Amino acid sequence: MLKHESRVGKLNAPAATIYHTISDFSRLEHITPPDDKMKVVHADADSCKFAMGSNGEFGMRIIERKENDTVKITSDESVPFSFYLWIQLKEVAEADTRVRVTLHADLNPMLKMVAKKPLTQFVDQLVDKLEASFN
Repeated sequence: MLKHESRVGKLNAPAATIYHTISDFSRLEHITPPDDKMKVVHADADSCKFAMGSNGEFGMRIIERKENDTVKITSDESVPFSFYLWIQLKEVAEADTRVRVTLHADLNPMLKMVAKKPLTQFVDQLVDKLEASFN
């Protein structure tokens, strides 16, 4: 099992504004700028699929939403391991919301050696991209 918690990011927007963006995968373009390594192949409100260069595609789906607070995401059948991703919001003032992303991935020891770095980078970059989008 791999568990990784991001740093706490500071976003200059109300939690409702951020939640509106992160709770619907069809709005991914707001937090995923074009990238040569990762492209959004499909996105609707509840699911999305990414192409990861020559590593194939992987998908995610939202399994729980708590308005202005939490979005819980899990892997779909295209991913060779299961993972859960929690995006937590905490509004501390009107235009000051904190965000933390937590990843739990069920990886065998061999896969953990290969996937640990890209997965932890993905979590950390998600916080960076949210900060860039909302600051």
